[in-house]
Amino acid sequence: MSEKINIEVVYALSNKQTLLRQSVAAGTTVGQAIEQCGVLNKHPGIDLAKSKLGIFGKLTKADAVLRDKDRIEIYRPLIADPKEVRRQRAEEGKVMKKGGGMAAEA
Repeated sequence: MSEKINIEVVYALSNKQTLLRQSVAAGTTVGQAIEQCGVLNKHPGIDLAKSKLGIFGKLTKADAVLRDKDRIEIYRPLIADPKEVRRQRAEEGKVMKKGGGMAAEA
C-alpha cells in the first residue's frame, strides 16, 4: 500500500473561492494533483498552460513533487498592472492619506 499525503488546492475568483482537500499518493506532482482534485471541472476557464501555480504563495512548476500538507494555489492573470494603476493615480494628483483614505483638498 502506498503512502498518502494530504494536500489542498485553492482557486479564487473575485467573488468566490474554491478550496479542495484531498489525499494523494506520495510522489504526486502539482499538475497531477490539480487534475485529480476536480478543480478543472468546477472551473473550466482555468488554463494550466497559462496559469501560474504556487505552494503557499511561492511560485512553483506543475512538475514539482508535493509534500504532506502542501496548499497548491492556482493564480489568475492580473486584470490591471499595479504599477500602471499607481502611476495613473500619481498623474491625476490623487494623494492617499496614511490611513488609506483619500486626502481632503484644501
